[in-house]
Amino acid sequence: MGLVRTALFNWAFAKHHQGTLVFRIEDTDAARDSEESYTQLLDSMRWLGFDWDEGPEVGGPHAPYRQSQRMDLYKDVAAKLLDGGHAYHCYCSQEELDSRREAARAAGKPSGYDGHCRDLTDAQVEEYKAQGRAPIVRFRMPDETITFTDLVRGELTFTPENVPDYGIVRANGAPLYTLVNPVDDALMEITHVLRGEDLLSSTPRQIALYKALTELGIAKRTPAFGHLPYVMGEGNKKLSKRDPQSSLNLYRERGFLPEGLLNYLSLLGWSLSADQDIFTMDEMVAAFDIADVNPNPARFDLKKCESINGDHIRLLDVKDFTERCRPWLQAPFAPWAPEAFDEVKWQAIAPHAQTRLKVLSEITDNVDFLFLAEPVFDEASWTKAMKEGSDALLRTAREKLDAADWASPESLKEAVLAAGEAHGLKLGKAQAPVRVAVTGRTVGLPLFESLEVLGKDTTLARIDAALAKLAA
Repeated sequence: MGLVRTALFNWAFAKHHQGTLVFRIEDTDAARDSEESYTQLLDSMRWLGFDWDEGPEVGGPHAPYRQSQRMDLYKDVAAKLLDGGHAYHCYCSQEELDSRREAARAAGKPSGYDGHCRDLTDAQVEEYKAQGRAPIVRFRMPDETITFTDLVRGELTFTPENVPDYGIVRANGAPLYTLVNPVDDALMEITHVLRGEDLLSSTPRQIALYKALTELGIAKRTPAFGHLPYVMGEGNKKLSKRDPQSSLNLYRERGFLPEGLLNYLSLLGWSLSADQDIFTMDEMVAAFDIADVNPNPARFDLKKCESINGDHIRLLDVKDFTERCRPWLQAPFAPWAPEAFDEVKWQAIAPHAQTRLKVLSEITDNVDFLFLAEPVFDEASWTKAMKEGSDALLRTAREKLDAADWASPESLKEAVLAAGEAHGLKLGKAQAPVRVAVTGRTVGLPLFESLEVLGKDTTLARIDAALAKLAA
C-alpha cells in the first residue's frame, strides 16, 4: 500500500503539471522478479486507473523500460565511470569489511566503507588478482558536503563522513540499484522523483553520481527529489510488504473500489482541504501540490479506509454498482447455484444494497437470502431474535403480511407494525424475529424492501418454517 501511495503521488504530480509520467520496471533481481510478477504489476497499475506517458505497453523515446533489458547500457556507463576516475575496483572481502567496520564502531568512528581500495598501486592490484579475488565497482564519493532541497522536507545536508564510497556493480558484473536508477533517470531525462523516505539516505550518493554523469556527458541535470513519509501499520511500525494488510490484492479481493482506495491513500500525508475527505482523482490532480505533503509518518487506518470506500460506493451510478458487484455474485464467492440467481431480483435489490456496503464483497452475504432455497441461520442471531413470545408474534405477523398489499414496502411495514402493536412491541422489536425468519440474520438490507423483492409466497413459507423450528 505504501508503494501504491508513492505511485499515486507521482501520478498526481505529473498530471497536475501536465508533465510526462514515466513508468519504469525495476527487475534486475532475477531471483525475485519474474514474468508473472511483471504482468501482475501491470494489471495492478491498470486496475488502479494509472495511465503513463512512457513505459511498458506504451513505449516512448527511451525504451526499453524494463531494467532487465538495459544491462548493456549499465555496463557501458560503469566502464566510463572507471575510465573517468569516478569509480574504482574494490577487492575487499566481506570478512575484511566486517572486521574493519566492527573496529570502527569500537573506536566510535563511522562504520561505513573506509576507502581501503581507493588508491591501490598496480602491485597491490596484481596481488589481489593473483589471490583470485573478484572486485566490485565502487563509486568515489567527493570529499565535500552535499546539500539539496527536498520537495517535501526542505534543505538537507550530508557530510562526507556519513556518505562513504558505495558499490555500484557486484563482483559478478551485475549492476546495483545505486547505479541503474541514476543512470536510467539520466538517460530518460527525469526531472522529478517522488519516492519513499527509506531511500533518503541514498540521495546524496545519487546526487554525486549525477554530477559525474553530467561531466561524462551522460546526464543533463540532477532531478529534484521529494521523499514521502512512511505509511505506518499497527504498533507504530512502518507498514511492511510482508504485512498482510499491505497487500493490494487483499483489497481487490475484498471489493475496494480503486477510486475509494486511492482517495484514502492520498490522505496519508496530504489533504485536499481541512473539511473534505471525499473527492475524485480529477479533483486531487487539480489541487495536488507536493509542497503540501506532510513529512511526518502517516498511519494506515483500515476502518477509515473502509468508510471512505463505502462513500465512493454510494457515489456510483446504480448501473455501475450492479456491474461492479458481479464477481461476488458468482462462483467461487456465491453460495447459491448459478441457475438460482435471479437477475430481476438483483436489479430490484441493488439500489438498497448500495446504501449499506463498505466493500463490494459484502454483497454476497447481504443478498444470499434471495437466491438460496432457505436462509442460512446464524444460530447466535436466531437465539438473540427469537425470545419468549416470538412464535405468537410471528403468527400475527404472518397473518398481517398475508392480508397486506404487496405493491409497496410501506404496506409491509404497516403489517409488521400492526403485529407488534398487537403484542405491545414497537417496530424495532417486532421486526427482529421476522428478519431472522426470512433472511437468517439480525442485520442486513432494509427489511421491507427485501420482503417485497423476495415475494409474498416465499416470505410466508419462511415464516412457517421458522414457526416449525420454534415448535421443535
